[in-house]
Amino acid sequence: MRIVVFFVALVLSTPAAAQDWADRQGDVALSMQEISDLTSGTILTYYDDGQSSYGADGAYTYTYASGEMASGSFTVEEDGKVCVIFTNGRDRCDRFVSSRGKIILLTAQGHRFPVRP
Repeated sequence: MRIVVFFVALVLSTPAAAQDWADRQGDVALSMQEISDLTSGTILTYYDDGQSSYGADGAYTYTYASGEMASGSFTVEEDGKVCVIFTNGRDRCDRFVSSRGKIILLTAQGHRFPVRP
């Protein structure tokens, strides 16, 4: 039994078991106030020309460069994650960090999307 407990603890402590937020040296998590300011009634544009629109009422829309849209609602969690539930039933949580003077959206899958100034 002790061997099983040790093995489970060992596996859960490895980086592979944790979500890969693609943190890099120099990334600084935004404060709750910074996240609130970033996601309250704002539109963020990314370098692929996609845009995230965060309504002050919790509405969310992502507009692709092609003009196609995905909509839903978002919440800011206590741990700083910004979680979206889309109208098609999908959901996702992301984090925002500051790195080298830029704001970057990090996905749980390890993708990094810098926000245009």
